[in-house]
Amino acid sequence: MTRIQGGHPTVVIVGSGFSGLCAAIKLKSAGIDDFVILEKDSDVGGTWRDNTYPGAACDVPSVLYSYSFRQNPDWTRHFPSWDELHAYLRQVVDVYGLGRHLRFGVEVEEMRFDETSGTWTVSTGAGESIRTRFVVNATGVLSKPVVPEIAGLETFDGKTFHSARWDHDHDFTGRHVAVIGTGASAVQFVPHLAEQAEKLYVFQRSPHWVTPRGDAEIPESRRRLYSRLPFVQRLRRWATYWEFETLARGFLGHPKVVERYRERALDFLKESVPDEALRAALTPDYAPGCKRRLVSDDWFPALQRGNVELVTTGVREITADSVVPADGTPRQVDTIVFGTGFAATDFLAPMKVFGRDGVEISDAWKDGAATKLGISASAFPNFFMMLGPNTALGHNSMVFMIEAQTRYIVGAIKHARAKGIRALELRPEVQTSAYRKTQRLMKKTVWVSGGCRSWYQSADGRIDTLWPATTVSYWWQTKRFKADDYRSAEGRQKNRSAH
Repeated sequence: MTRIQGGHPTVVIVGSGFSGLCAAIKLKSAGIDDFVILEKDSDVGGTWRDNTYPGAACDVPSVLYSYSFRQNPDWTRHFPSWDELHAYLRQVVDVYGLGRHLRFGVEVEEMRFDETSGTWTVSTGAGESIRTRFVVNATGVLSKPVVPEIAGLETFDGKTFHSARWDHDHDFTGRHVAVIGTGASAVQFVPHLAEQAEKLYVFQRSPHWVTPRGDAEIPESRRRLYSRLPFVQRLRRWATYWEFETLARGFLGHPKVVERYRERALDFLKESVPDEALRAALTPDYAPGCKRRLVSDDWFPALQRGNVELVTTGVREITADSVVPADGTPRQVDTIVFGTGFAATDFLAPMKVFGRDGVEISDAWKDGAATKLGISASAFPNFFMMLGPNTALGHNSMVFMIEAQTRYIVGAIKHARAKGIRALELRPEVQTSAYRKTQRLMKKTVWVSGGCRSWYQSADGRIDTLWPATTVSYWWQTKRFKADDYRSAEGRQKNRSAH
């Protein structure tokens, strides 16, 4: 592999979670070994390095939430905990020899494309500039925690932190605690806080549809079987995949599937919460799937503990020692934990990415994050995204999408190198057509028609986060890199001179 003149790597990967490591592994297997992985933290793992709150675990079964090419027969539970997932990714680094490609403590602040040389300059917070031919951005959509702007928050005298920045030194014993937010993280850590705090106030803006988790330990006998006969685990993986994929039919516009899901969730709620008033407060008024679906066996029991109060009137303000809901009755607390999710619609922010003619990507996306398959964008040659716009899922494993994207990106880089293409750029008309189709399909989904506001949506209600079709469809569209959808910088210059 020939390095860019000056000793800079040919490919820069930004981020070392599931997507960044997958890109690195597949680049190596394609014979492209001249790359560097830039990681702002001191370890790999992404989401599963950062989210270490009590009860943190995946809501996709372990057999499916792992690389297809690196099955793990040693999962101890049906739903893997954060530390098992983190250990799995560390193991992947060792098995595939990625250690020498990793650079920790390197935060990317800006990336800028030079049309003359066909290279990107990646600028870091330490003032370093790295020149490279290709960029693979793998920073993910769950890397930027959101703390809402609440009047008076800065005046609070107690302890505050976001669930993704958990303070493990903070002792909750005897504390009066407020949890703001009731999403996927909160349903996991609230049951643990309820066992420790003297008083726990859970502030809910709107309820979620919750179904049983059904987590269990994987027996040692099953693990030995998976180890001796990997095809058995692979069969289980595919059975789980298709089980989850059936949910897509409901979310994509099949009301009978949605109704079955609603009935199951309502039955679970009725069985779990005898009190009618509390049950009413926990019953959503929107269609299942409109917000992220939640699975938990201990969320409803936790809310019924004597030391727990569910507050449903929303937060008005925060004072030095209290959280004040809209009804004006303050709840005195000494600790506030935010389970308020992530800036999923900000995509590459706070990084600045400048493409051809100096266009910045957030400006290019001000009227919609238009891309091809969430992977590449016109005016940004040689720049590829993992888990980019319109690739998140509401029903299946993101690792499946990651592998599909990696296959496409590696195909693009191999094509550019084989053809001697200086800069590979998505055609604008291809991007326009792809985005129009995505938004047309989106209108049929429960995320648009379900009657809710969610983190899937931007401020103006547009959904640039989710994939509005089946994962089978995504797999098929990313199966092979389509060179006809792209043009080279040289080709564009010739067209200009011809006119």
